Amino acid sequence: MKTTIGDPKNFINYPPSRGIVLVVDDNPANLQVLSSFLDQSSFEVWAARSGEKALQRLENDDLPDLILLDVMMPGIDGFETCKHLKSNPRLQDIPVIFMTALSETAEKVKGLQLGAVDYITKPFQYEEVLVRIENHLKLRNLTKTLSAKNAELQQTQTQLIQAEKVAALGQLTAGIAHEVNNPISFIAGNLNFVEQYVQEVLSLLHLYQKYFPEPPDEIQIAIQKGELNFLLDDLSKIIQSMRVGTERVTEIVSYLNNFSRHREAGKKLANLHEGLESTLLILGHRFEQKADHPAIQLVKEYGKLPLVECFPGEINQVFMNLICNAIDAIEEIYKSSNLDINYQYGGVIKIKTEVVGEQVILRIADNGSGINKAESTKIFDAFYTTKPVGKGRGLGLSIAYQIVVNNHQGKLTYHSQSREGIEFIIELPIR
Repeated sequence: MKTTIGDPKNFINYPPSRGIVLVVDDNPANLQVLSSFLDQSSFEVWAARSGEKALQRLENDDLPDLILLDVMMPGIDGFETCKHLKSNPRLQDIPVIFMTALSETAEKVKGLQLGAVDYITKPFQYEEVLVRIENHLKLRNLTKTLSAKNAELQQTQTQLIQAEKVAALGQLTAGIAHEVNNPISFIAGNLNFVEQYVQEVLSLLHLYQKYFPEPPDEIQIAIQKGELNFLLDDLSKIIQSMRVGTERVTEIVSYLNNFSRHREAGKKLANLHEGLESTLLILGHRFEQKADHPAIQLVKEYGKLPLVECFPGEINQVFMNLICNAIDAIEEIYKSSNLDINYQYGGVIKIKTEVVGEQVILRIADNGSGINKAESTKIFDAFYTTKPVGKGRGLGLSIAYQIVVNNHQGKLTYHSQSREGIEFIIELPIR
């Protein structure tokens, strides 16, 4: 049907680049008239003579801001074209306005149900077409702005949650380290005196044995009954074991203090290997053998790394999130398999560090379930998770991404294939 347009004398001088409008109509006269007045209204106009050609045009990278779509067309009609548009995630947000001579309510309802935002009935007037286009473009721009603000709000919420998690975990580890440090320092300090006193007692006993090799029968019976030689030998070993134990606890306290370094303001020069070891210490129990699966094997290939200027507490949080995810992925395979298969499978987490140019590269890989292609585009989105309900909140990778990319101007990427595990690559500038 040929379209008539109102008086073009009503055209107003509009600013350039008001938006791109795709006009789809099989009638050349309609296309010419619509294109003319939209062009004079400072819109960029694309034209297509059929639904098929319109869909082909939309395969390009550039997309229109709005589509004027004729209903009655040969081949793919307007309804079918709209259905194709709304089924494509890349195109479904573009507003579609139907142009039709059909005035039946059922036809209008059908178009709106397919996803159209409005109808223009032929013959239509210039003012009506222009106002409807302007309104829906404003609505779309407002929707975009709202989506952007919502994403910004979500990001802010994620950052606040991350800050609270880091603060809470840091306070916990710092508190434990403080409480353990005092008594273990007391024990370690007194072990030196214990060892000295024991050596003095042993020297006295040896002197006694030297000058009184034949003590009374009662003393000889007591020596034999108490296995004095064994006791003297074992006492030294016990003291040495206690010394090793206190040194290990002191090392643990040091790791806990390292992990809780979020309280330090500003960037610091940090040893990333110490951060990794602190994280692995805290997660050590999750690598151990359980009743239903063997221990998770940890493979470390540490290169020679320089001190890196960073926020140590935040980087430790990245390590925590990525290693926890790796353990979770392996445990999910264990839970979905029987005991015999679990012991044949054997989970492995590999951590590799190296220097490439002015960048430090850290790789954390597992042989868990990996991710499929559909999930790969959302993996760093806040609140997106592939874990079972109640297992994860979808924040770990999003937080890690923000820390590495936004806070440290680094990169966080990954390689994965479904059922073949995943490898995360952290790239951090040295300075």
